Amino acid sequence: MKNTIFTLLLSVLLFPDSGFAQGKLEDYAKAIQMKKAMDKLYNTPPTIHWSASGRLAWYLIQTPLGKEFFSVDPAAKSRQPAFDQGKLAQKLAAMSDASIDPYNLPFTTLSYSQDDRVIEFSASGYEWSYNLASDSLLKKQSVFSRAPGYWGANREEQADKSTEKPVVSPDGEYSAYIKNHNLYIRSKQTNLETQLSFDGAEGEYYSALIQWSPDSKKLVTNKVRPGQKHLVYYVRSSPEDQLQPKLESRDYLKPGDVVTVRRPQLFLVDKKMHLPIDDVLFNHPYNTTRPVWRNDSRSFTFEYNQRGHQVYRVLEVNATTGAVRALVDEQCKTFFTYSPSSSSRKRFRYDLADGKELIWMSERDGWNHLYLYDGQTAKVKNQITKGEWVVRDVIHVDEGSRTLIFAAGGINPMEDPYYVQYYRIKFDGTGLTPLTTENANHSAFFSPDKKYFVDLYSRVDMPPVTVMRSAANGEVVMELEKGDISEYAKVNWRAPEVFTAKARDGKTDIWGVVVRPTNFDPAKKYPVIEYIYAGPHSAHAPKSFIEAERPRLMFELAELGFIVVQLDGMGTSHRSKAFHDVCWQNLKDAGFPDRISWMKAAAAKEPAMDLSRVGIFGNSAGGQNSAGALLFHPDFYKVAVSSSGCHDNRMDKIWWNEQWMGYPIGPQYEESSNVTHAPKLQGKLLLILGEMDDNVDPASSLQLVNALVKADKDFDFLMIPNMGHSMGGAYGERKRRDYFVKHLLGVEPPSFEEQLALEKEGNKD
Repeated sequence: MKNTIFTLLLSVLLFPDSGFAQGKLEDYAKAIQMKKAMDKLYNTPPTIHWSASGRLAWYLIQTPLGKEFFSVDPAAKSRQPAFDQGKLAQKLAAMSDASIDPYNLPFTTLSYSQDDRVIEFSASGYEWSYNLASDSLLKKQSVFSRAPGYWGANREEQADKSTEKPVVSPDGEYSAYIKNHNLYIRSKQTNLETQLSFDGAEGEYYSALIQWSPDSKKLVTNKVRPGQKHLVYYVRSSPEDQLQPKLESRDYLKPGDVVTVRRPQLFLVDKKMHLPIDDVLFNHPYNTTRPVWRNDSRSFTFEYNQRGHQVYRVLEVNATTGAVRALVDEQCKTFFTYSPSSSSRKRFRYDLADGKELIWMSERDGWNHLYLYDGQTAKVKNQITKGEWVVRDVIHVDEGSRTLIFAAGGINPMEDPYYVQYYRIKFDGTGLTPLTTENANHSAFFSPDKKYFVDLYSRVDMPPVTVMRSAANGEVVMELEKGDISEYAKVNWRAPEVFTAKARDGKTDIWGVVVRPTNFDPAKKYPVIEYIYAGPHSAHAPKSFIEAERPRLMFELAELGFIVVQLDGMGTSHRSKAFHDVCWQNLKDAGFPDRISWMKAAAAKEPAMDLSRVGIFGNSAGGQNSAGALLFHPDFYKVAVSSSGCHDNRMDKIWWNEQWMGYPIGPQYEESSNVTHAPKLQGKLLLILGEMDDNVDPASSLQLVNALVKADKDFDFLMIPNMGHSMGGAYGERKRRDYFVKHLLGVEPPSFEEQLALEKEGNKD
């Protein structure tokens, strides 16, 4: 067997295009070689860091030698090794009694001292300090290791808190604290304790997150009514430390659950007075943000997100009268995207001159743009950005020059609208200046003083380029790296094709990629597999050369004899508001009408695409989508592999699902449920589930299994013990590949023994 495997791998490398096979052992060997080659993208930093001083940028790249650290001084226009890796490896080895490869150092991140002369890092269980000038290495304290917590844990204010850590006023004259669920202050001079609130109780208490006004005359804190505790239970069937299973739980709010309510409370210290605040503008919250005082203590502000995410307000409370007014009142018929995460940046606020003006992000004109508000009148002074394109992020606001730096997509109508480019613009909307121009997807890493930035840009069909630019005008200061894909060429890697076709409306462009096998023959017919993730919080088709691990699966899968595609249909983000709103209360749509029309257009251009044999796979929301393909569009999709799926949005986390499906919980949830529509199943379905998935409740998949069993539907199900939210790991990957080979190609896949032998041989250097 071993000699056979070696011969097979050798033949694949020497004669990659010999014959036309689909789903055979030699195709699996090619997939392994593809994975191995794509692990060797050289001279491409995954991210860029700046030193504390801001004088140096540094990064880590993979080269043919191994891992190498480099530092860049943009003022001196110099690039050099960040340190002597050979010397450091010798010293580390001597002091840690271990063998250390200088090009595989046991750390990937570091920090510079303020003078850039010392680097610090963690390795071999200790923290280390290396003086670059004196070439001296200091072993410091052992690294504190904290057990990973549950990612979705609710971090509530404590119902009561001891007086050990009171919050001291800015002038030092008072300390404030919570006792018996109420707010107290204590005078430093007299040590006299004064109770300021009297209605706190266990079920509705005052928060220990107390905010003093800058003039020390006022206090604000939230009064908190805790929401319900919703525990999801897990049985860990196969724990590593004992024979018997374990019962575990996670606090996990779901759509419709009672949420924690926070309402700001204002206290006047000199009058020992609790000043009432009318909550008419924030009386039905999903969330309110922490109050923030104005510098002159005249007022404080907070943001209010109404339950259902259709009303979002920036509110200001007058600290003298307690009167509340809306500085920004954002209302929409569908949803306001409130998450400030980088993948879905559609909420941004920046207060200017202590609130005299503010910059606000909104989709009110149908596109994601920036507005300048008058903080005194609460009226829009002017729209800063405008057009049929979207602001993707705000990088820097310069109050002195009244300019800002932002990222955007779609300004250039000749480019893919998802490509991120960087710009500078004045607050009045004039002086739009591009800082990046290459037709590619850009990622910028700005120096702390915003004088320079490192620009890493690429496309799916263009290896990454890394340059240092001036942030003043985007001029290239120096070239740093060019991605080396020589290892890709050894396996005849083919760049994906970027393809566009019209959406269901016949007007809007839908963008995606087509991945072909390396031995592609246009005279042959290939089943088509779609990799889907239609989560509305972002867009998901790859735009950069290597954006994540998952696009690699497309290339490996293609080697088995498939054409693999990925695209973004309507209902996803980073396009117009109307484009995004397609998902509203209708997650089952998942952009399928656009996906199907896109593939039909692609097949018209590429007849080798056999649309009578279409498969689909996805994870998480993509798991919901891929299973839904066989329920709602079985005339087009024939085989699906669904992992970690959210098959009923009432079973999933509250913050993600109420954002798109709405509140209160209505019939739209049941209508989008795969469980409800399980009797409609046609085609071949494989469900994959990790029993310890704490991202999507495993019961969501199990309830779909139950519904399919009750409907007497034929399907396949794989549950992996101890596994969390994932696509199934290496075992699940083999099952997924085999499922498509068997049911789309009609070929019996190689045995697991043969595949494991291939993987073992292929992983050898």
